[in-house]
Amino acid sequence: MDENILKKIKALPPLDDTVLKIQRICVDKNSSLADLVKVVESDPMLTANILKSSNSPLYGFSREIKNIAHAVSLFGMATVRGFALSSAIKQNIKIDLSPYHLSNTTFLEISTLQSTFMFKWYSKVNKAMLDVLQPAAFMMEVGKIIIAHELIEQQKESAFKTALDSMKTPQELSVLEKEYVGFSNEEITAKIFEQWNLESELVESIKFCNDPQEAQEHIRTFSEALNVVRNSINIFGQLDEPSIKHALTLLESYGLDAEPFLQTVEQFKQ
Repeated sequence: MDENILKKIKALPPLDDTVLKIQRICVDKNSSLADLVKVVESDPMLTANILKSSNSPLYGFSREIKNIAHAVSLFGMATVRGFALSSAIKQNIKIDLSPYHLSNTTFLEISTLQSTFMFKWYSKVNKAMLDVLQPAAFMMEVGKIIIAHELIEQQKESAFKTALDSMKTPQELSVLEKEYVGFSNEEITAKIFEQWNLESELVESIKFCNDPQEAQEHIRTFSEALNVVRNSINIFGQLDEPSIKHALTLLESYGLDAEPFLQTVEQFKQ
């Protein structure tokens, strides 16, 4: 990997104590939601973020969520872990996505939409897979932060923006990223996950989501789901007609049932 990008990844702050505790709870089969609630309650900013999200129309819970224990029980460990990782990014890493024509707010909104869609979709398909898919969906665009910094530093921002204007799909964007900095968002995100010592399933699922057929068999289904979501919701469009059509093509090629996906699309449109 390019030495400049490696230096940027190695310079990232380590995960804070709250996130590390949540990580340990989520991978410990003997832990409970009560253990998770106790840790989350110790972090006022994370608590506020989770409560705000739980009352967002995106999740569509039937009544107002007023306490963190209720929110955690509704979301489950995997989603709370995603919130914690996302919160760590927002607090500890300077974000400037201007080379992608993105404001920080829009970038974070896309990440939230991707993770929410994954939560609702795979709750209908296979809830157990959300242990990997949910934090991955929250974080799968993080590599763009490093790429954007590199583009700005190398004074390639203007040329990248111009080339980006002709792009229409995440696959085309991955090619463009490799052309300009040598690596795609997915490859860099996977390297960040390695830096943070996240489990291999999370690292590999992100790394191969652009080409799931290259992944090992036990990783492939995770990468396929991530690829469907990132083609449905991305910087070019969110659940519009072209992105849904592309996602349906991917679902067919992967042998996945389109019905739960379409049900989730309808939920979001409502």
